[in-house]
Amino acid sequence: MSSLIGRSASRAARSLLSASKNSRFYSEGRAVAAAAAGTFSGKVPFLASNFGRAGSSNVSQGWLSGALALPAAVYMLQEQEAHAAEMERTFIAIKPDGVQRGLISEIISRFERKGYKLVAVKIVIPSKDFAQKHYHDLSERPFFNGLCEFLSSGPVLAMVWEGEGVIKYGRKLIGATDPQKSEPGTIRGDLAVVVGRNIIHGSDGPETAQDEIKLWFKPEELVNYTSNAEKWVYGVN
Repeated sequence: MSSLIGRSASRAARSLLSASKNSRFYSEGRAVAAAAAGTFSGKVPFLASNFGRAGSSNVSQGWLSGALALPAAVYMLQEQEAHAAEMERTFIAIKPDGVQRGLISEIISRFERKGYKLVAVKIVIPSKDFAQKHYHDLSERPFFNGLCEFLSSGPVLAMVWEGEGVIKYGRKLIGATDPQKSEPGTIRGDLAVVVGRNIIHGSDGPETAQDEIKLWFKPEELVNYTSNAEKWVYGVN
């Protein structure tokens, strides 16, 4: 009986998670699970003792384990799935103008101060053919040729950054494509003036990030490690 209720609780928890995957759910999930656990732990012994006096100890034990299984399952699945869903990697490149202007340390420091982790980095001078592969989605645009010529005109610092929400928020750190439309405080808003020299590139979505990382880096060039700062960034102890 208890195993059946436990399995039902686990299924219910998974259904709850899959139906509620949004930022509010993830941010409050731990508190909800903890509150639920406290509620059950306060009420179950009383109910179990009543069942016991009625001669149904097996049923009460099953109800107790099942009741405790639901908040435990919610808590564990919320922790695992939320972390897996939010931890991601993005491709960031400092273009030739950013490298030539000596902005490497300035740009890297902004990602580091945010709390993101550098997992791959190298400096290369891409060929024009390589640049065309990188900008393949813009091949029909009139500025495509000039864009590729510029990317291959000098050294590029290619990087992969890891962290929760790094793809979306990395774009916010970078700012709008047109520096004139970028907010002060963003990389382009503070350090660039015109579109043709906007110093940095960042993946615009999960699929693009995957493709660009694969294009610029071999699998063995990506490093997996735990940063000592992570417990202070994410609260992981």
